[in-house]
Amino acid sequence: QVQLVESGGGLVRPGESLRISCTSSENIFFFNTMGWYRRAPGKERELVASINVGGVTNYAESVRGRFTIDRDGAKKTIYLQMNSLKPEDTAMYFCNARVASRLHWGQGIQVTVQA
Repeated sequence: QVQLVESGGGLVRPGESLRISCTSSENIFFFNTMGWYRRAPGKERELVASINVGGVTNYAESVRGRFTIDRDGAKKTIYLQMNSLKPEDTAMYFCNARVASRLHWGQGIQVTVQA
């Protein structure tokens, strides 16, 4: 059973930065893709950023240039560095890992951007 554990969320002010982490119970290169999704109150879950086994990254238009996804294989961890945070970035952030058609999810972590 794959386990994904997020950490690092919290409350920040607009314009500040935050880095959230997702640690896997498995070698992260076992997965085809890992990424971050978020769900804001009253909205659908959306892809924020992803990174595939080859290191190719993908970002939602709303975060491109502000957020960076990266990884540390030795720590079995992926990160989401979030800069210039906006109130509209407030959401529950979920770590996701995909191998073939199988998806695995973390429990989610809250990020709140508030003045």
